Amino acid sequence: MPIREVQRDGAGLLISVRILDREVFAKVWQLPVGRIDLFLLDTDIPENNAEDRLITAELYGGDQEMRMRQEIVLGIGGVKALKALGIDPEVFHMNEGHSAFLAMERIRRKVVEKKLEFYSALQIVASANIFTTHTPVPAGNDSFPREMMRKYFGDFAKELGIPFDELFSFGQTRVDRSDPFSMTILALRMSRHSNGVSKLHGEVSRSLWKDVWNGVPVHEVPITSVTNGIHTKTWTAPEFSALYRKYLGEWEERITEPDFWRRVIDIPDSELWETHQQLKHRLVEFVRERVRIRRERIGDSPEAIRNVNRILDPEVLTIGFARRFATYKRGALLFSDKERLKRLLNDTTRPVQFIFAGKAHPRDEGGRALIQEVYRFSREAGFENRVVFLEDYDSYIARRLVQGVDLWLNNPLRPMEASGTSGMKCAPNGGINLSVLDGWWHEGFNGNNGWAIAAEISDGAVEFQSAVDANSLYQLLENQIIPLYYAKPDGKLPLAWLQLMRESIRSVTPVFNTHRMVKEYTERLYIPAARSHENFAQNGCEPATQLSQWKARMRKDWPQVRIHDVQVGNKDRQNILVGESLQVSAHVYLGDVDPNHVRVEAYHGEADNGGIKNPSVSVLNASGRNGDGSYLYQGLVPASDSGAYGFSVRVVPTHPHLMQSHELRLIAWS
Repeated sequence: MPIREVQRDGAGLLISVRILDREVFAKVWQLPVGRIDLFLLDTDIPENNAEDRLITAELYGGDQEMRMRQEIVLGIGGVKALKALGIDPEVFHMNEGHSAFLAMERIRRKVVEKKLEFYSALQIVASANIFTTHTPVPAGNDSFPREMMRKYFGDFAKELGIPFDELFSFGQTRVDRSDPFSMTILALRMSRHSNGVSKLHGEVSRSLWKDVWNGVPVHEVPITSVTNGIHTKTWTAPEFSALYRKYLGEWEERITEPDFWRRVIDIPDSELWETHQQLKHRLVEFVRERVRIRRERIGDSPEAIRNVNRILDPEVLTIGFARRFATYKRGALLFSDKERLKRLLNDTTRPVQFIFAGKAHPRDEGGRALIQEVYRFSREAGFENRVVFLEDYDSYIARRLVQGVDLWLNNPLRPMEASGTSGMKCAPNGGINLSVLDGWWHEGFNGNNGWAIAAEISDGAVEFQSAVDANSLYQLLENQIIPLYYAKPDGKLPLAWLQLMRESIRSVTPVFNTHRMVKEYTERLYIPAARSHENFAQNGCEPATQLSQWKARMRKDWPQVRIHDVQVGNKDRQNILVGESLQVSAHVYLGDVDPNHVRVEAYHGEADNGGIKNPSVSVLNASGRNGDGSYLYQGLVPASDSGAYGFSVRVVPTHPHLMQSHELRLIAWS
């Protein structure tokens, strides 16, 4: 792809950011990717000193100081670059917390240019910020110590018009004031729209970051989910694309239509299998050539080089495992019982073979050790020729693998996989998934389109979970997968396996794609964010200022709010028939709080060890007042199912401009 310097007035466009006592400059490059322009910042230019030229040199290199400087250039420099380019977006979408300083720069601009005070500027900026978290482990999220933040952002706080400690608190849960400054928490606090990248990851994220909304029930933490997808055309082999056009029609225009993909049943068994086998033959030849080149390069013996032609067999069940080798992905789980695995690999009538590929994060010693371990296994007697590790993993190798394997293996430690996409890439090529129920497969598996490894274990030691998963993996291979693959009633085609291939194509392809994903982001996040920004920007940002002032009053007056004298009006208070309702009333003291700005709710659900499970909310309506700031609220709680149920009454603040139910983190409970 052609990359070029962005020019302004006959010279390369430069932007600058203040880092400590100096200006750091960055050149702007433009890279067209299809219809989209990607802009890149480059500090390796003569205007910078030797140290600053390295800021954009290496993605994962350097110490914490370098990370801080990179994120200042990305976040603050990114906003400045867009302005210099004449691009004035209303909505900003942050992927991970690395770019979260952009929110602070956007607020600074509102303070300086529109003369807004900090919290008014925060309302309008946060309304149009979207944050996507991809990492379900706290350690994977950048954080900086207080003194480092003071060193880099002490003067910035003054520009914002707030004390440094107040700025620092935006990177904390505020439960423990000794916590470092978290970039993820900064992004969450400065965005009114946040999401994980699969349904399960959304649940995990709500639990992981619940302290950012301290006191709010976990299921109400405002982090939603938009499941990742793949660009299907990029990953679909031309041979399968042609097959779909022949029997389904112009499939690329109907990628998200489930009913359209039901027509894969019209593809004849023989053509479906022949197309898949053609790609598998190509994969085997590709692997052999890569291994041959490597053995020649490292000076292996002539015999070892000749034996390359014995590696893999296109008629054998072929399973792929390729991804970033992080320890939680458990790349060596398959080798937990080496003798059991050897029996599977070397079965004389129904053998199986595995292709591994991947890279580790440069700083992930555990991941790098896993790669070395898998490679050593591949050269052991009993594994050789049936287990192969491909080095220098890239998108080209990935494409060959997902297009050619029969089965895709994924066995992360649950629930550490945010989404994963490699298994999605197999499906349009007739591949089938064998995976732990984590990430996207937790919602993609339907019982008929692949296999799930083990049950969902929610507790227990890592060693226990790995032992259970390894045993399940072996049992699935021995008792279901291998027999099914080699079952050929007509002596030619594995008819039951072909049905699984069709179901994999039908169920995965129309759902787990970028067309659906971008549509979902647009409808659920981008458009609401743009509308909110437009609303807050009206009349010189007056709605943002009004909301900021209302929040300040509400925080001041909220300690007065209390609930007393909750009553149940039913004659039999302990036993309510299904279909009837519980009559609830409560006296609520609001003090100086306007009753129009609160919502009183019955919070009810299944009784669970003193708590409430699977809760629902029913609104109680004001039905009287005492004149001393106390009000009577009444309502009905439906008894829709049998069982033991409990309820509580709560008060939450409400305002027409609030974008999250718990934006103020204020709840008064009975």
